[in-house]
Amino acid sequence: MSIMTITMAMIAERPAQAPGEVSASALYRLMSWLSPSFPVGAFSYSSGLEWAVEAGDIADADTLRRWLAVVMTEGGGFCDAALFVHAHCAASRGSDALLLEVAELAAAFTPSKERHLETTAQGLAFVQTARAAWHCTALDRLMALWDGPVAYPVAVAVTAAGHGIALEPALHAYLHAVAANLISAGVRLIPLGQTDGQRVLAALEPVIEDACTRALTSSLDDLGSAGFRADLASMRHETQYTRLFRS
Repeated sequence: MSIMTITMAMIAERPAQAPGEVSASALYRLMSWLSPSFPVGAFSYSSGLEWAVEAGDIADADTLRRWLAVVMTEGGGFCDAALFVHAHCAASRGSDALLLEVAELAAAFTPSKERHLETTAQGLAFVQTARAAWHCTALDRLMALWDGPVAYPVAVAVTAAGHGIALEPALHAYLHAVAANLISAGVRLIPLGQTDGQRVLAALEPVIEDACTRALTSSLDDLGSAGFRADLASMRHETQYTRLFRS
């Protein structure tokens, strides 16, 4: 039986649990790990938004919303969501072969130098802090299996699985945090008011719901980005003359 067949079977067998059923301790941990105060340095990355603002692609709340909707459903956000799902399933089921495959693929599956830095620097910071303050054996297993750079969605997914937190609420919390961080970057760059930023976040709720739903039934073969302008933005940011962000 192939790894892909095993993976899809593991996803199909996951216990059904609505986000509202998450335990108090699980909610506390997700809020802690995905809070802006968790020291992964997320505030210093814009995933190419900084170049998009300078180029005029993003100029107001509506263009920011439309840009992020593509990223979340067709671009890097969706890819991260699918990788999150498979990493969580692998860690939950103790599948070392799949966990190694996902960790390696996630580290390689970035379209630019800066996006690679963004995901692996945050992944490393998350792993180091989580092992120090929220230790779990799943993280130890990941680090024993994989000696390369750990992508951010893999780090969060494995930690959530190691603490027994169900996949769906963990995935929703992760994508919400990613979207909120990018909106924060947009608020500073465009600039926008805080209320406009919250309007964008509210408008993205069904978008993130759709991305999560698709990711939960996606195979690793489904990975791929159609957010070409966002990928180009992350590449062009590398040579942007004036920069506030690292990506």
